[in-house]
Formats: sequence, C-alpha cells, structure tokens
Amino acid sequence: MSELPEHNPTQLPHLPKTAITPAGAAAPPAMFSHGVRKGNILQVAGQVGFLPEDGSGERRLSGPTLAEQTHTTLANVLAVLEAGGASWEDVLMIRVYLTDTAHFAEFNQLWNAYFAGLKEAPAARTTVYVGLPAGILVEIDALAVLG
Repeated sequence: MSELPEHNPTQLPHLPKTAITPAGAAAPPAMFSHGVRKGNILQVAGQVGFLPEDGSGERRLSGPTLAEQTHTTLANVLAVLEAGGASWEDVLMIRVYLTDTAHFAEFNQLWNAYFAGLKEAPAARTTVYVGLPAGILVEIDALAVLG
C-alpha cells in the first residue's frame, strides 16, 4: 500500500464555487442553491416534487401521490445535474427521504423503472424523515463527480 502525499492546502489551486439554478426552477424557500459545483464536484440540494415556475410565483406540488412527486422530484434532480454539466451517469450517491415507511415498496418500483437503462446504478440511501413540510412525500439529493 502506498502512502498518501502530505496534504498542503497552500499548494492546491483555488477552485471557485458556482451556484447552479436550472432554467424555470421554482425558487427555493430560503437562501440556498439548487446545486453547487466546485471543480468537478456537483452537489444537488434536496429536491422535491415542485413543478417548474409558471410565472405565478407560487410553488405547486406535482400531485398528492408518491408516484407523481417521485417523477417530478427525479426530473428536478436531473435538471440541476444537466444545468451543472452532469448526467445520471456522473452520480455517485443519492439520498432519498420518504415521509412514510409504507412508501418503501412503491418507491423501489418507481426507482427501478426510472433507472432501468443506467449502466451503473449510483450508491443510494433511503431513510424515513418526518420533518418534510406537509404534503411533501419524497425529497432526493445527489452527489456527482464529472470527468
């Protein structure tokens, strides 16, 4: 096993941090970005099933069902990935937050169908989190490495 070189932050190049906002995305409810890219790392913030902005200024969920929200949430994650220069193939890790353990089986079916054509599935973690705002059934974030 080879030793790692000593870490010296003064020898590392400065990499700017860039906020990523896909066109038409609903504005976040607080001061955070849809995603942030630094060098070849892209972190997609937790996305939910909000529909793209329609000009009304209102944030609207895609529907009340897990299927509707999951499809829109995955589309929102993909929009951030693409705006940051990435695709699903670049994703290393996905975290999924569900609000109800009863949704695991349905979510797994939706997940398997959505990612059926991917060469390599990303690592994933699904957990139940009861702190999501009322009506939101799923939240998904992702970490991608480009190049």
